Amino acid sequence: MSATRSTAAGKVLDVLAAFDREHPAQTLSEIAQRTGLALSTTHRVVAELAAWGALERGEDGSWHVGLRLWEIASGCPRTQILRDVALPFMQDLYEATHENIQLAVREGAELVFVERIAGHRSVELVTMVGARFPIGSTGMGRVLLAHAPVDIQEEVLESPLRAWTPHTVTDPRTLRAQLDRIRREQVFVSDRQLSESTVAVSAPVRIGRNGPVSAALGIVITSRGASRARGLREPLLRAAYGISDELGRRTRSTA
Repeated sequence: MSATRSTAAGKVLDVLAAFDREHPAQTLSEIAQRTGLALSTTHRVVAELAAWGALERGEDGSWHVGLRLWEIASGCPRTQILRDVALPFMQDLYEATHENIQLAVREGAELVFVERIAGHRSVELVTMVGARFPIGSTGMGRVLLAHAPVDIQEEVLESPLRAWTPHTVTDPRTLRAQLDRIRREQVFVSDRQLSESTVAVSAPVRIGRNGPVSAALGIVITSRGASRARGLREPLLRAAYGISDELGRRTRSTA
């Protein structure tokens, strides 16, 4: 990463952007290296962010994102209403399946996970709340891609697709056909596309039963239990419909 902004605010953004899923904690030198900022500048920006609470220092001397930043981010209107509406349905879906239940939204050509419920017996995932992935990488992402604007779909289909596992679909023609099938069938089963140990069953969440797609709801199970995927279709659709209906009611009541 290199610093592309010359303003004070830009340098602050560069420092914050240095923290991601692969780099949750970093030393001052590592932050300077990732941002391209001078060490003295990095020290000043980090100190200001720490004084405000956006960054915190661990016992080992490394820096990580602070609680104040999380408090602000949790109030994002786009996800706050969605999460408030979805959580009761996600909890019901978890009680019915005792598997990982995830909620994700699209941002450009990326997928962002915004909520998750998991039990101690649920299969371990490579995803987590706040994580971003290319939208074509996951089952939930492909559901969102199937309902994305045409220019986003073409951008993804015309770009090289990463093969996360030997099973990952990377051929554009095959993926295009897959997206057509998702639009027809609503529920999509993603078999070991992101991880060889998992299978995901995903469905779109709309604003109203027939409104625009707002998010994707998914159940992730172990690939050893892939035969269960078909039986998860109905409970998943009930939850997705419930969230969609409630989002529609809230939208109408605030219009």
